Amino acid sequence: MLSKNNSIVLSKLKYRDHDLIVKCYTEERGVVSYMLRGVLKSKKGLSKTVYFQALSQLQIEENYKPNQSLHFIKETKFNYIYKSLHTNIYKSSIVLFLSEILSNVLKEEEKNADLFHFITASLQYLDNEDQFSNFHLLFLLKLTRYLGFQPENTDHHYPFFNLETGVFETSNHGIYSVSGENLILLKQLLGTSFDALNTITIKAKQRQEFLNLLLHYFELHLGSFKKPKSLQVLNAVFH
Repeated sequence: MLSKNNSIVLSKLKYRDHDLIVKCYTEERGVVSYMLRGVLKSKKGLSKTVYFQALSQLQIEENYKPNQSLHFIKETKFNYIYKSLHTNIYKSSIVLFLSEILSNVLKEEEKNADLFHFITASLQYLDNEDQFSNFHLLFLLKLTRYLGFQPENTDHHYPFFNLETGVFETSNHGIYSVSGENLILLKQLLGTSFDALNTITIKAKQRQEFLNLLLHYFELHLGSFKKPKSLQVLNAVFH
C-alpha cells in the first residue's frame, strides 16, 4: 500500500554493490528501514542520495508492508531544506554525533509524534542559529524526557544529583553522584530552552566533561547504549 510518511534520516548502509539501506525515524511508524535498489549504479541514482544525508527531513512516499523488515520508496522530497547543517563543519560534526546517538537509542516501530516533532524542530533551530556550541548538550538532556529517564527536577536545590536514580539528593553516593560545576550546569540546562541557551557560558573543557557525564547517564539507563564513535570528532572540532 502506498502512503506518505514524514521522516528523519538516521543512517545509511551500502548493501551489495549498488544498493543502500536507509534507516529513518518516521512520524507515522517510528523506526523504518528502506531498501533503495540500484541507487549507486547510475548518475541519476547517485543524485538521489543527496536526500539521505544524516538527519535530513523528508517526505517519503513509501510502499509499506506490515511484517516486512525492509520497505521500498516510490518518491522522496525534502520537507525542510537545511541551509547550514551539512555545510558548516561545526554543525555537521554535531549532526554526525546526534545521528549516531538517535540511531542507537531509537528502536521502536511505533508512532511517537511528540518525539518526532521535538527532533525536527530542534534541528531546524540549529540550522538557523549562529551560536550553537552547547546545542548538543541541551538536546541530549531534553531527549531523556522522551526516552523515559528525564532528571527529576523537584528537589533541584539539593547538593547532589544521582545518575543512577535520576534524582537530586542530600547525600553523596560516590561514583553516581554529580556535584560542583557539573551540578550547577545541569541545573542551569534543566531550567532553560534552546532560545535562552546562549545565556549560559561553558568552556570547552567543561563542555566535554559534561557531555561525558550525559553519555554515562544514557549508558546507565539504556542497557544497549554505546558511546558514539563520532564523539572524538566532535571533541576535536569543539576543543
